[in-house]
Amino acid sequence: MKFTAELRQLVDPLWQASFVHPFVREIAEGTLDINRFIHYLKQDSYYLTNFAKAQSLAAAGAPTLEMAGRLAFHAQSTSSAEHALHEAFFNDLGIVPDRSFVPAPTAYKYVTHLLSVASFGTVGEIIAAILPCYWLYWEIGKIYAHAKPNHPIYDKWIATYGDEWFGNLVQEQIDRLDELAEAASEAERNRMIQHFVISSHYELQFWQMAYTLEGWD
Repeated sequence: MKFTAELRQLVDPLWQASFVHPFVREIAEGTLDINRFIHYLKQDSYYLTNFAKAQSLAAAGAPTLEMAGRLAFHAQSTSSAEHALHEAFFNDLGIVPDRSFVPAPTAYKYVTHLLSVASFGTVGEIIAAILPCYWLYWEIGKIYAHAKPNHPIYDKWIATYGDEWFGNLVQEQIDRLDELAEAASEAERNRMIQHFVISSHYELQFWQMAYTLEGWD
């Protein structure tokens, strides 16, 4: 069994909980309270800015020029495609960027986890930490590909993550992590597993954060 297949099996209970979380399910049904989605958007924009930084740090530490180029492309894709999507949502919903924005506790902790791994980990560890975001969203996109929210925002959100271009990016990172894991020491592979599991926990908590409009007490 490939390394990533073992990872996917290990976190399956967490991911199954994400697939049926009320936030995700209600998007697919078109019934999610828009205020919950707005809260999610603001947190996710903060998250994606730092996700791209982690991708860039992975590119900087890549062992080959080809890998550095591809990881830099992923960082650029996050910056352009994902942020363009969020900007469109912000415009559609009349959200004005707030320079005084403070991330919710879960968003802050997830970003701290990613940047910590990106600052001190190997390229393989960084990819293990960021891969759950790619991969989980792709699976959600496939599971709900035939959902009909009949909502201008939620229709677009579902379509984005089920699209072939996104799936190709995910598969590329899956294959890259398998390649890096083969050359890694047992200690490094164990750290990859730990980072992947922690990120999967935070992905589930991110839905809950949005659904409960989590903030600082």
